Amino acid sequence: MTWTVRITKKVKKQAACLPERIQTALRLLIREVHEFGPVRANWHHYGKLKGMDGMHHCHLNKGKPRYVAVWKETGDGVQLVEIRYVGTHEKAPY
Repeated sequence: MTWTVRITKKVKKQAACLPERIQTALRLLIREVHEFGPVRANWHHYGKLKGMDGMHHCHLNKGKPRYVAVWKETGDGVQLVEIRYVGTHEKAPY
């Protein structure tokens, strides 16, 4: 069973400006979410965002600057995940 992963235009623009190794990590994360769903506990600092229903995040690297990805599980009965943000930890929407 696979999940549909939608990537917003904003994320596409943000990802294009990231270092290549972070872009590679993001592509891997997207592939894993597509195949296994939005809960990605195998990623560094993965967690559901408290007070934000269906929102998840994880760190894409361990160094500085720290890059994160934020995604939302959406749809009623539909397996859909939307990647909402990718970029530095300081500007993350949480």
